[in-house]
Amino acid sequence: MTSVKNTLMESLGIKITLVEKGHVVATMPVDDRTRQPFGLLHGGASVALAETAASVGAFELINQETEAAVGLEINANHIRGVKDGIVTANATILHQGKSTMVWDIKITDEHSNLICVSRCTMTVIKRK
Repeated sequence: MTSVKNTLMESLGIKITLVEKGHVVATMPVDDRTRQPFGLLHGGASVALAETAASVGAFELINQETEAAVGLEINANHIRGVKDGIVTANATILHQGKSTMVWDIKITDEHSNLICVSRCTMTVIKRK
């Protein structure tokens, strides 16, 4: 994977802990960088974690020399609030086509409580 220095991943403290074909696990702290004003994990931070996991997974499934994978659409349902700790995104591929992929991402807290469910569609583009 390319460097995460000076990226959203670095800013939010996102770490990739597992990469397999069709499966990615990523973590993110719930701290001052990722909380909203009421002290809970910001929904946008959850979406950033979900899309990061799907993007890394998609990148592993393409020809990295001639193609890139970018987000086309993402949705999320925020199930439960979190005030601190670490959240973990578990991304699995639902569909891999020639030009699109659909990823299912479940985000849980340290007690395995479901925090957020997301679906992310990635599109595969040719590199210029």
